[in-house]
Amino acid sequence: MRVGVYSAMLSTLGILLGLFVAQAQKSTTITIRVLDGKTGTKVDASNVLVQFDHRKDVDSFWRHENDDGSLDVAVPPGAREISVHATYDNAMEFYIDCDVAKQKNTSMESWYPLADILKTGIVMPNDCVKEKQANKIHIDAKPGEFDVYVRRRNWREQD
Repeated sequence: MRVGVYSAMLSTLGILLGLFVAQAQKSTTITIRVLDGKTGTKVDASNVLVQFDHRKDVDSFWRHENDDGSLDVAVPPGAREISVHATYDNAMEFYIDCDVAKQKNTSMESWYPLADILKTGIVMPNDCVKEKQANKIHIDAKPGEFDVYVRRRNWREQD
């Protein structure tokens, strides 16, 4: 009788351990939308560079947008922050992210916490337009969504 009880306990423990490992390996996905900072409409980016945790080469991913302008990105296990940059003109020029549009150095990278994106969603600040206009084109992100506002470089910013 005791052998049967121990056998049942070990089987139950094995099943629970298997479920725990499967859940731990399950990848988390976020949705990224690249939007025009002046109009709020989707941007047809040539490519989108997605980076995790300040790593330039290990977890950098070039992505193409879906038809609706969104990107579904699998988050690597243990990743904490994300940075997104989009390109245009056949991937030769980078858009300027609107959260640094008023900075002297517009090539600065901004990093956003993945925990906040997963919990509530994040909309990047939009400094590409005045606050009154930004409020008109602002959208609310849902949990798991990251909305990125961008603009093209002006003639002074061209390399």
